[in-house]
Amino acid sequence: MNDGAPACTTDDICINTIRTLSMDAVQAANSGHPGAPMGMAAAAYTLWTRFLKHNPHDPDWFDRDRFVLSGGHASMLLYSLLHLTGYDLSLDDLKHFRQWGSKTPGHPEFGHTPGVETTTGPLGQGFANAIGMAMAERHLAARFNRPGHPIVDHYTYVMCGDGDLMEGVASEAASLAGHLGLGKLICIYDDNEISIEGSTDIAFTEDVAARFRAYNWQVIPVADGNDVASLAAALESARANGDQPSLIQARTHIAFGSPHFQGKADAHGSPLGAEEICLTKKNLGCPADESFCIPQVALDLFRGAVEAGREAQTAWEKRSESYENAYPELSHQLKDSINGVLPEGWDTDIPVFSGDPVATRAASGKVLNAIAGQLETLMGGSADLAPSNKTLITSEQDFQKGQYEGRNIRFGVREHAMGAILSGMALHRGIRPFGGTFLVFADYMRPAIRVAALMGLPVLYIFTHDSIAVGEDGPTHQPVEHLASLRSIPGLTVIRPADANETAAAWKAALQHRGGPVALLLSRQKLPVLEATDDVRKGGYILSDCTGTPDLILIGTGAEVHLALGAQKALTERNISSRVINLPSWELFEKMPAEYRHSVLPPDETPRLVVEAGSPMGWERYVGRNGAMVTIDRFGASAPGATVLAKFGFTVENVVEQALGLIP
Repeated sequence: MNDGAPACTTDDICINTIRTLSMDAVQAANSGHPGAPMGMAAAAYTLWTRFLKHNPHDPDWFDRDRFVLSGGHASMLLYSLLHLTGYDLSLDDLKHFRQWGSKTPGHPEFGHTPGVETTTGPLGQGFANAIGMAMAERHLAARFNRPGHPIVDHYTYVMCGDGDLMEGVASEAASLAGHLGLGKLICIYDDNEISIEGSTDIAFTEDVAARFRAYNWQVIPVADGNDVASLAAALESARANGDQPSLIQARTHIAFGSPHFQGKADAHGSPLGAEEICLTKKNLGCPADESFCIPQVALDLFRGAVEAGREAQTAWEKRSESYENAYPELSHQLKDSINGVLPEGWDTDIPVFSGDPVATRAASGKVLNAIAGQLETLMGGSADLAPSNKTLITSEQDFQKGQYEGRNIRFGVREHAMGAILSGMALHRGIRPFGGTFLVFADYMRPAIRVAALMGLPVLYIFTHDSIAVGEDGPTHQPVEHLASLRSIPGLTVIRPADANETAAAWKAALQHRGGPVALLLSRQKLPVLEATDDVRKGGYILSDCTGTPDLILIGTGAEVHLALGAQKALTERNISSRVINLPSWELFEKMPAEYRHSVLPPDETPRLVVEAGSPMGWERYVGRNGAMVTIDRFGASAPGATVLAKFGFTVENVVEQALGLIP
């Protein structure tokens, strides 16, 4: 340390190393957020070196504690910790912060950087993800732990700031977490009273502690966020409370140690500058003329995590062997659950439908229950719409405080939190989560869906009441633009089945899908039952063809497939030959080989007519130059569903009329 600098303890040296690495990386990138890592360094150091159970050499060890940095803009805090504790993240990686191809992107990305548990940045998302992780831990512990065999036993820690707690998703999720009594969920709140625009008192003057106590959280104040002893005592108290989640409210200072920026909003999202960094390092007692300096004493202490992690994992593996000897069947089930294995025969009870028309939402409910009996990892619920979404597993009890073995989650009217919680459950592993609501409310979930798609998570969304056929509830509840909106999300697979049997096939395809979430869009109204087929996995197929070359190609999805079939019959009576293509999933169809796609939808000049009760946006790719669309370019109206459909032109007669206009 520099001559004349204040004496530093080993704790001080370690904490200041986090600060200086964060400052230097942001300065090198000329971009980033130095203030939060500098203010949160002491809390992060205390957690990571004294409490967090993890193995840097095996970041995916299942019984590790989970750590979520909800304020993802503070990513250099996490990257510094990952490097210092021995993860596969080099000092050069820190030096290339925010650069092309770097392992240290501007906000943490799951699957990109070893040790990053979830993609964060949109504020509040990580907070809700952590609650999903904690719920998954409680459920798996209830399902698999046996006396003397705590095989699932870990904590979920999350760090958040004022911005996270201003977001509505955090309020939704915190309320549910308190209701559920998630005692192994611990949040460290970076209470620095600063937002981008200035002091939080310009917009955020609520009593956060009172709010969280009202949510049934334990609130533990820490007056000095740099006091390691107080932080450690708070974490001990939080871990001792098994009945409530805990909020450790740590009073911190953004850009701590900076002579000119400590406590100021200017430090939030800009480099401090070379001169200020030099002054700050001197102020902290660090070498002022070195960048990316890591004192050996700090590295030695942090790297103790490697041996501690190895010992913790080895002890768990020994417990696993004992567990397997005592409960071989449960042990096998746990391993398969963690690895996402679909058990043999998981789909044997899926029904084949026939007879009277069935709403696809009703068919989905039957399929869900048929699969749930064989697939015990299937767990989820609805945003207070289970009777309408048909998302209740009738053979199971609710997931509630004191009965965490239940598989029915009552999310309440909390769509955004539901979406982010489902992601957290998928990230945790061991559960195949699903969640349902009306399609029109997918807008409330969109940020969570987008991040789930970015992470490639195996989450299943069940969206019912999929069109203006909702009827009397009117335009507020009638989705129009939502199909196009969901299809526009990269990595999200959207499936809109045409009948009950295709719904069953869609469920099967969704659970077999890897590489991203799946959304099933289901009807409220009853639809005729078609012959069973698994062609939904291809995304699009010829449902009904003509002899020879068609004069016209009719393309439909969902309920409107039946209009296309009716129109085909009417056109045949006029000696006009047509082909009906069912295109339930653009994403699956586009993944098929070109040869197959061209066999279904030939790249020629044959006129094409699309029929879908939604926005026309995007259909241009399939309609071509000589085509037309029967779609909707305005909001709906309140009336019985059949009336609304007819008024908007969704009748066989109108489809035929539009088709005739395309025939030369």
